[in-house]
Amino acid sequence: MNVATGSVKSPAQKSPAQKAGALSAGGALRIAVITETWPPEVNGVAMSIARVVEGLLERQHDVQLIRPRQRTATVQAQALLEHPGLEEILSPSLPIPGYSSLRMGLAFGLGLKRRWLQEPPDVVHLATEGPLGWWGLQVARSLGLPVSSDFRTNFHAYSLHYGLAWLHKPIARYLCHFHNQTLLTMVPTDGLRQQLHERGFRNVEVVARGVDTVQFHPDRRSLALRDAWGVPDPSAPVVACVGRLAAEKNLGLLLDAFAAIRAVRADAKLLLVGDGPLRGELLASCPDAIFAGQRTGVDLAAHYASADLFLFPSLTETFGNVTSEAMASGLPVLAFNYAGAAQLIRHTQTGHLVPFGDATGFVQAAAELAAQPEACRAVGARARCAVQAMGWDGIVSQFEARLQGLRSDRPGALHQANRWVSDAAMGR
Repeated sequence: MNVATGSVKSPAQKSPAQKAGALSAGGALRIAVITETWPPEVNGVAMSIARVVEGLLERQHDVQLIRPRQRTATVQAQALLEHPGLEEILSPSLPIPGYSSLRMGLAFGLGLKRRWLQEPPDVVHLATEGPLGWWGLQVARSLGLPVSSDFRTNFHAYSLHYGLAWLHKPIARYLCHFHNQTLLTMVPTDGLRQQLHERGFRNVEVVARGVDTVQFHPDRRSLALRDAWGVPDPSAPVVACVGRLAAEKNLGLLLDAFAAIRAVRADAKLLLVGDGPLRGELLASCPDAIFAGQRTGVDLAAHYASADLFLFPSLTETFGNVTSEAMASGLPVLAFNYAGAAQLIRHTQTGHLVPFGDATGFVQAAAELAAQPEACRAVGARARCAVQAMGWDGIVSQFEARLQGLRSDRPGALHQANRWVSDAAMGR
């Protein structure tokens, strides 16, 4: 079946008994989720929105997933897409410059509006603010459908790292305008909620992030993997960083911190998991580092657990899923005191925090941690305990409750939609 230039996989029809089996007190919802990124793309947004969609389907809600067309899909992602409660609409897409594996979704004519007119969702959720998200927002508003959104990426902050500082304020204004057209914007931490409130964002609420504590586990530690890295000595520290190899991740500070660690522990090894435009530059600066590339699933979990210390120098996160993944893997984490790290880490007890932007303090703390391997292991063990209650089921419950609160007044939405059709027929 085709919708405009997008292609659609329609879900199998559920029986009344299945509909009645929704776990939420408010009953089953029809939820349209619009996202510019989806697995197998490797980033925090794709991972977390896929986990939320999976949880909604498990709770017997119907999900209409609207996303850019991709070239490939992993077995796990494909299995989710074949769920009987999911309908998929694929938009045209273009590659994002500098990130060949990522694609930007494009609007696709009037097809989505006609489809929502025929069968409007109860609520529309926008995971991203790109062209596809903007188009979905305008269509939903024209039909009177309730819309929620996520604030997941500090795009305005990214501009400062690409010689585009002049775009910082325009992008920040766009993001505020975008989210203020929705009834609710979800953020992962109270600190971010307060920041957005001060910048003029309205109706911002906290919905936390989860972590898979079964997949990310200290038992994934692999001596064979460490041998493959050239680190057969179990006492030699492997210092890990996971994420895009890109300017916004502040990786110059990572190299400075690792140099300080090497001054304390000459046998230390740097592990970089991820890929991106700075790979060549980093390889030239640190040829002895382990460049593992992008990793997913149990393989990624083994890379975390086989390290000994996790450094996270980024200053542009809204949360930083890698923080909770590293903690679940039993690693002591060094990060700046903001975003997810500020929420999850008790300084010196379950990790180590330095003031936001304090590069000198970050480097000094990295060297001090490397000099205390036994204390680091104890911190890592406590970090694992601290995140064990952060399973995704509870997070989906929070998300579900917010959407239930925005359930559409269907007659009102249809009245406004019918008026749009009448105006279109009359050429108005």
